[in-house]
Amino acid sequence: MPRIRLKPVSRQTIVVTGATSGIGLATTRMATERGAAVVLAARNEDALRRLVEEIRGRGGRAEYQVADVADPVQVDAVAAKAIEAFGGFDSWVNDAGAFIYGRMEDVSLADQRRLFDVTYWGVVHGTLAAARHLRKRGGAIVNVGSVLGDRAIALQGPYCAAKAAVKNATDAFRMEFEGEGLPISVTLIKPGPIDTPFMEHARNAMGTRGTRNPPPSYHPRVAARAILHACETSVRDLYVGSAGWLTSVGSALAPRLTDYAMEMLAKPMQTSEDPGRAERRDNLYEPKEDLSERSSLAGPSPRGRSLLLDVQMNPGKAAAIAAGLAAALGAVLVSARASTSRLGHGRRW
Repeated sequence: MPRIRLKPVSRQTIVVTGATSGIGLATTRMATERGAAVVLAARNEDALRRLVEEIRGRGGRAEYQVADVADPVQVDAVAAKAIEAFGGFDSWVNDAGAFIYGRMEDVSLADQRRLFDVTYWGVVHGTLAAARHLRKRGGAIVNVGSVLGDRAIALQGPYCAAKAAVKNATDAFRMEFEGEGLPISVTLIKPGPIDTPFMEHARNAMGTRGTRNPPPSYHPRVAARAILHACETSVRDLYVGSAGWLTSVGSALAPRLTDYAMEMLAKPMQTSEDPGRAERRDNLYEPKEDLSERSSLAGPSPRGRSLLLDVQMNPGKAAAIAAGLAAALGAVLVSARASTSRLGHGRRW
C-alpha cells in the first residue's frame, strides 16, 4: 500500500466540478471558509464569475474555468487552469452530474447517453486529468456517487445506472493506483437524498408531474463536510445519511423484498403536483440558473447532521463511545439483577 500524505484543507488547492449548484456549491463555499484555494468548473460562466467574486470578496482565493465535463479537452483545461493559477492542486472533486426522471422506456436513448456523458464520463475524464498531475505530487480524488449506485430505484433508471458505473470505475481506479504504488487517495461519496436543486434541473419524462426527494433529506453542507474530510483523510467511501445506507444494506440482504418495497413507494415518494419554477427546469444540454445550494421546492427542512457520517469520520471515537455505552449498560444490568435478587430472594414469580 502506498503511503498517502494529505494536507489539511486550509493548505490545499481544490478543484471542484459542478461548482455552481447544490453539493458542489456547498463544497466550494465550505472549502474557502476553511482557507482552501479553489478552481471551479461548470458550464454557466456568469454563475462562475459571480461565485469567484463572492469568494474573493470574503478574502478567499478562487479561479474558474468554463467546462462541460462530457468533453475531456475541456476537463484538461480545468487542470491547466489550476496549474497556471496556483502551481497545481491537491484535491480534485468530481461532482458534476445530470438527472432524468422517468420510466426507462420513456426516456430517449439520446438523453440517456447525454446523462452518461456527464455523470459517468465526466468522472472518468476528471479522474484521468487529476491523476496525471497527482502521480508524483500526491493528493486526493473525491468522486460524488450515490446510494443509488448500490441500489436502483424506479423512475431514475439512467441516473442509477450511471452512478453504479461511477462506483465501479472509482473502485477500479483506486485498486490500480494502489497497485502501482501511487500516492493518490480515491474516495467515493455516497449521498442519500440531499436537498439540492437537482430536482428542478432534472429532465422530466413523466409528463406534467413535478418531482421531489424521498424523505428524509439532508442539507448539502452535510455532503460537503464528507467531501472535505475525504480531501484531507484517506478513506475508501463515505455514506451521507442513514436512510440510503439502510436501503443499500436491505437490498444486499433481501433484494426481492427491497424490489417490492421500491415498486410500491417509488412513484409517491418521488412525484408531486408542483411543477417547480419553469426557468430552472432541465439543464441536461444547456446550463440554467445556478448559485443555489438548496432546492426551491417546498418541503420539510433538511437535516443538518448525519450521525452515520459522524461515525464514519470518527471511527475510533465512535468505537470508544460504543464501548463506554456497552460497559455502562452492562453495569446497569448487573446492578438491576443484583437488586432483583435481593428483593426477590426465596420468592417465586
